[in-house]
Amino acid sequence: MDHRRLGRELDLFDTDPLIGAGLPYWLPDGAAVRHTLEEYVREEERRTGYRHVHSPVLGKRELYEISGHWAHFSEDMFPPMELGGEQLVLRPSLCPHHALIYRSRGHSYRDLPLRMAELGGMYRAELSGVLGGLTRVRAISLNDAHVFCTLDQVVDEAGAALAMIRRAYAAMGIEAARFRLSLAGAGGKYVADPEKWRRAEVLLREVLEREGVAYQAVEGEAAFYGPKIDVQVVDGAGREATLSTVQVDFHQPERFDLGYVGADGARHRPVMVHRSIVGSVERAVAQLVEVHGGAFPAWLAPLQLVALPVSDGELPAAERLVGRAVELGLRAEVRGPGRGGLGARIRSARLVPYQAVIGPAESAAGTVALRLRDGRRLPAGPAAEALRAITDLVAAHTTELWRG
Repeated sequence: MDHRRLGRELDLFDTDPLIGAGLPYWLPDGAAVRHTLEEYVREEERRTGYRHVHSPVLGKRELYEISGHWAHFSEDMFPPMELGGEQLVLRPSLCPHHALIYRSRGHSYRDLPLRMAELGGMYRAELSGVLGGLTRVRAISLNDAHVFCTLDQVVDEAGAALAMIRRAYAAMGIEAARFRLSLAGAGGKYVADPEKWRRAEVLLREVLEREGVAYQAVEGEAAFYGPKIDVQVVDGAGREATLSTVQVDFHQPERFDLGYVGADGARHRPVMVHRSIVGSVERAVAQLVEVHGGAFPAWLAPLQLVALPVSDGELPAAERLVGRAVELGLRAEVRGPGRGGLGARIRSARLVPYQAVIGPAESAAGTVALRLRDGRRLPAGPAAEALRAITDLVAAHTTELWRG
C-alpha cells in the first residue's frame, strides 16, 4: 500500500504548497502515532542507560567545517543565513552538537560508555524531484544517539544497538529486508584516512558476526566519515530504503579533540558509536502505514478503543467506560447512535483494535462485549477487566490483539 495515499485517506498527514514541498504537517491521528513511537523509543533508551539531551537545530558554519560536513556534505545542506556578521546553518545531522556537549565537561574512563540520545530535528536540502510523502522530506525528526566509549567497548555498544533495533521492529510489527555493511566506494566524498576506515570496518564486521546477523557488504553507501551498518526495509512498491543505522566513528572525536582521562592518568581519545533505532520518525511512520495498512498495533493505534452504545439509553454507560479508559492512558472515544446504525459504526471503526459494544444488558450489568479488529467477538465481561487487559497489552508493546 502506498503510504502517501493511505496517509491522506486516514487523516494522518498532508501537505500544503504554502508550507512547501517535502514539509508535511501532521493531523491529530498521525501526531498520535508519531508521538507514541517517540515515547516508546525514549523509554527504551532510558531503560538501556541513555541520557537525553536537547540541542538547537542551528549552528555556525564553522561547526560543520570542523565536523567535516561542510567539505563533504554541503551540497545536501541549506545555504547559510547571515546574522550579525555570522553564518548560521540548519543542521544536517546531530552528531556535531553531541560532540560539543561531550566536550563541554571533563570525562574519566569511569564515565564511559557515555550514552547520549536525542530525538531532534535536522534538515536536508533535498531536490524537489526526489521528495515523496514521508520517506524523503526536508525537515527530519531523527531518533539519534551517540555513545562515547573506549575502543574495547565499541563491539558491545554497537551490538546492544542492534539488539534494540530488533526489539523495536518486533514491537512495531515490521521486518528488516536485509542488513547491509555500507562501505566507501570509488569517487565518493569520503574522509581520507584509510587506517581509520579499516579499523571501523573490522569492528562492524565483528559486531555483525557476533550477533549472528547475515549481511551484505556494499560499496559506495558509507557515511563520509566511516562505514556503517544499515538496516534496510522495503515499501509496498518494492523500493528499498535505510531505516536504522549503527556507525563507528574515529573521525569526529579527533576533529573535535575529544578526550577522557584513562586509568593510567593520561589523556585518551574516545570512539563515537552513532546509532538510530527507528531512524527518522517520518520514514518509520511511512513504513508502519505501508506494512499495516492503517491497522496499527494496538499500542500505536491513533484510536485504541471505541465505545458503541446500541441506543441513546446506553450513552451514559459508554461515556463512563471511555472516561475510565482515558484515565488509564488509552486513546478512546464514544461513537453514539447519532453517527449512524450500529452496523455502520462498527464498519467505520474497522481499524480500531477494540470495539466495546454496549447494549441494555451490558449497561445494566456494567459489562462490555468486546469485538476485536480481527473479527473475534469476546463474551461480555466486567468493563474493568476488559480495560485492564487492553492496558496490559498496550503497555507490553506487542502486536498481539488479545491473550487467552
